[in-house]
Amino acid sequence: MRELLAGHDLILMEAAIVEPIRRGGKVGLHPTLVNAPLIYDEDGRRELQALYGGYAAIAEKAGLPLMLFTPTWRATRERTAAAGLPGSINRDAVTFLREIPQGENVRVGGLIGCKNDCYNPEQGLATDEAEAYHAWQIEELAGAGVDYLIAETICTVTEAAGIARVMEKTGLPYIISFVIRRDGCVLDGTSLLDGMITVEQAVTEQPLGFMVNCAWPAFLNARDQPAELFRRLIGFQANGSSLDHAELDNAAELQSDNVAEWGDAMLTLNREYGVKILGGCCGTGEAHLRYLVDRHNEAL
Repeated sequence: MRELLAGHDLILMEAAIVEPIRRGGKVGLHPTLVNAPLIYDEDGRRELQALYGGYAAIAEKAGLPLMLFTPTWRATRERTAAAGLPGSINRDAVTFLREIPQGENVRVGGLIGCKNDCYNPEQGLATDEAEAYHAWQIEELAGAGVDYLIAETICTVTEAAGIARVMEKTGLPYIISFVIRRDGCVLDGTSLLDGMITVEQAVTEQPLGFMVNCAWPAFLNARDQPAELFRRLIGFQANGSSLDHAELDNAAELQSDNVAEWGDAMLTLNREYGVKILGGCCGTGEAHLRYLVDRHNEAL
């Protein structure tokens, strides 16, 4: 993974998976496990395969690396047991994703999320609590042979630190991705740089880097951020809408701004600030990744 980062100026990350399924109406999402149980359903597998496969085809055609991750954002031991689903769900998700044709330069990551509401920092876990709570899922994903681990939409620095402590024990490269406010701070009010430094101080084996996800690119306020932040920020998986997380969470219809505006803002992060990994979160799809690769290739 470190060689991949060092060897490429732009690395694609998948665009939205959950939202297209939620809005598509062909298959239902689980009330607590979201899209994870779809790997056991024929129609669900087909929907997931189409999304992952579509993103992989874009990257392969463009000759760019691609980072995918398992549909396991909510597949904790607690939720899996309560739903009566197999305890092997995380391992099975890795197997499922590995079986999708992907091309040579694809990396498969093991995805986890925070325990509670990712948009409510008051529900975040203390560091020791997070370490205990997330250990099972992280160990399951690591044992299944993922290329890297990633925690996404993390809204408190304390929970991020606990997650990092478990991830470092696996020996795998790992990424912590925060969700931020319009002022560029983590949702718990911590400045993004201070959040990164706090996580780094909680571990011995440092993360591969940090990311931001589930936010519009401009929320980063890149021009106002210290240069030190961009030595740590390796990726941004941005929403397709400039609405904030609360507005998007309550929206009856899919929200998405102009693809070109989104893509130009993302490529600015790449070209001017060195943010190498670009992907899409809520409200994004193949059109967003195609815009990135088309404009990137035009500049070569």
